[in-house]
Amino acid sequence: MKFATGFVLALVLFVAGCQTITPEERRAIDSRTCSSYGFKPKSEAFARCLLDLELDRRATSRAQFDDMRFNNPPIIFYGGRHYRW
Repeated sequence: MKFATGFVLALVLFVAGCQTITPEERRAIDSRTCSSYGFKPKSEAFARCLLDLELDRRATSRAQFDDMRFNNPPIIFYGGRHYRW
């Protein structure tokens, strides 16, 4: 019973620590960033700045996923020893 209580408590703490930025919050942050670069809102350069920020974010996400998937082979534990795949 103690294990179940501890597990539930750890799960609650983990979920409470997660923060999610809504699309509206992300857009506001990106807009402030582009404005700080000197782009005027509702201009083509401002729209391009917003697009570039989003494309950079997606490229970073893909690179992190690929790095996690291909560059970290699994570790196999067998008989008290561990081996790289």
